[in-house]
Amino acid sequence: MTHRIALIHAVRVAIEPVADALIRHWPGAERMNLLDDSLSLDRNRDGELTPAMFRRFVALTEYALAVGAHGILYTCSAFGPAIDAARAGKAVPILKPNEAMFRDALARGRRFGLLATFGPSVPSMEQEFLDLARAAGREVELRSVCVPEAMAALNAGDGTGHDALLARAAPQLAGSDAVMLAQFSTARAQGAVSAVLDCPVLTSPEAAVLSLRRSVAGA
Repeated sequence: MTHRIALIHAVRVAIEPVADALIRHWPGAERMNLLDDSLSLDRNRDGELTPAMFRRFVALTEYALAVGAHGILYTCSAFGPAIDAARAGKAVPILKPNEAMFRDALARGRRFGLLATFGPSVPSMEQEFLDLARAAGREVELRSVCVPEAMAALNAGDGTGHDALLARAAPQLAGSDAVMLAQFSTARAQGAVSAVLDCPVLTSPEAAVLSLRRSVAGA
């Protein structure tokens, strides 16, 4: 059976990393991409998740289900509460961008670093991670570093500069048991960041695809 997986994006630069992860880890999945790049613009402008944004996430989810999605993966990390609202009561697996990576990280120790490029996503990601840790009965330390200049470089087509900026900032998280690359778009910098740290560097796309494959296909 071919499984249709809906990938819902709020930024264009998230599309390629998750496509690459699917090719590597679930090549038989049928991908469909839904992009609303005004979401990230509106989130940055408004500084919070508005009721209108919640409604838009519900609409995107309902559309994906209406065209036969067997699973849904959101790829933008700044909208966690809206995704929670949109997936409530749904019968198919719907993953937030980072929850699989967070669970992977929690198995690796108690001191963690979060390396981000989109500032509005950081508070909700920190809260999500700490909530997961608390639910697991874990006491953890979390430090976050945000490098918005890296996102600007990537949006301008300078992937090499993006990776270098993240690698330059990464030593601020030295001493972590694992460092998590916060955005899907930052996965491309895993090699550069790993080169300057002595701990595992985790990415969202790979962890999310593996988790969704298990949930949907049982493999």
